[in-house]
Amino acid sequence: MFRPKIPTMPMPTGLVSPPAVVEPTTVAQHHPTPAPAPVASARPTVQLTPGAVLALVGGGTAVVLVVGAVLVSMLLAVAITGASVAVCALVVRSLIASQHRR
Repeated sequence: MFRPKIPTMPMPTGLVSPPAVVEPTTVAQHHPTPAPAPVASARPTVQLTPGAVLALVGGGTAVVLVVGAVLVSMLLAVAITGASVAVCALVVRSLIASQHRR
């Protein structure tokens, strides 16, 4: 049961074509010309203006605040759910205990 099973090679079911014959060809040598090197630009790739920096800081702050609010609300929902389940468990326990006393 726990021994590995080696797969068997099934017989081909469709039409099998013979392998293609490869004929040798002559090798032509040519010398490639080197490609011209790209010219580096004189200006920097990323240009940050004071307005762009302010927008990035504001956007980052907004993202952090939104994610924080979502996480806090999820934690609060879990805490409220846990407290309500605990209260329900106490009520059910007291009902069962009062039935046994009668």
